[in-house]
Amino acid sequence: MHFFTPRTASITFIFAALPAIALAAEPACQVRTGDRITPVIELYTSEGCSSCPPADQWLSTLKGQPVVAQAFHVSYWNYIGWVDRFASPSHTTRQRQIAARNNLPNIYTPQIVRNGKDWRDTTRALTASTEPARANITLQSTSEAHQFEARISPAQDVGHWTAYWTVTEHGHSSRVSAGENKGENLKHDFVVRQYTPVGNYEGAQTLKFSAIASNPQHPRQINLVITEPKSAKTLQAASLSCG
Repeated sequence: MHFFTPRTASITFIFAALPAIALAAEPACQVRTGDRITPVIELYTSEGCSSCPPADQWLSTLKGQPVVAQAFHVSYWNYIGWVDRFASPSHTTRQRQIAARNNLPNIYTPQIVRNGKDWRDTTRALTASTEPARANITLQSTSEAHQFEARISPAQDVGHWTAYWTVTEHGHSSRVSAGENKGENLKHDFVVRQYTPVGNYEGAQTLKFSAIASNPQHPRQINLVITEPKSAKTLQAASLSCG
């Protein structure tokens, strides 16, 4: 049985200047990953959580950084009087799965997860990448609207692997009229608007993805994260911002 902690601990964010990771963008709407793992930063947050806005603001500073950043709004704060319109039970389920893999006694907000691991050591840079990639990804749009395709080539020592897609959007805001953040105008970037896990695979594969319609008022990324099935450790990730 999993529990959550409504009253959250304070988190101080300390981050250093970070080197770029080589991601070679093609003239078309395409991206190819490099020889290092692109860090995957997940923030579990809620508009009903008074400790979350500073974490949301920090996530916004990752714009332009060579990472796959995602704000998963969870649903378990909705009971206190403010329903977060970005929240989804599937995000809560994902957070619980991560807690189980990390042997955490409870889930909490705001929570940072880096490459599948609960990350509380904020004295270390979250976005620096030194690990070699264990898969290569070529991600591109197709000729059909909102359709994307990825070619994945895992390293030779990788057996089975799994993956998930997300669509994240920038530039959202909410005037909160109830709950712990009553009266606040909250701003959000990297908001997960679509989360689609896919199955188990082995060897090189081509995956296809049908994304929700884009909104010109909210620039978006199409993200694909390749992981180990049991540990959920990132093998490689890609983010496409021209779709």
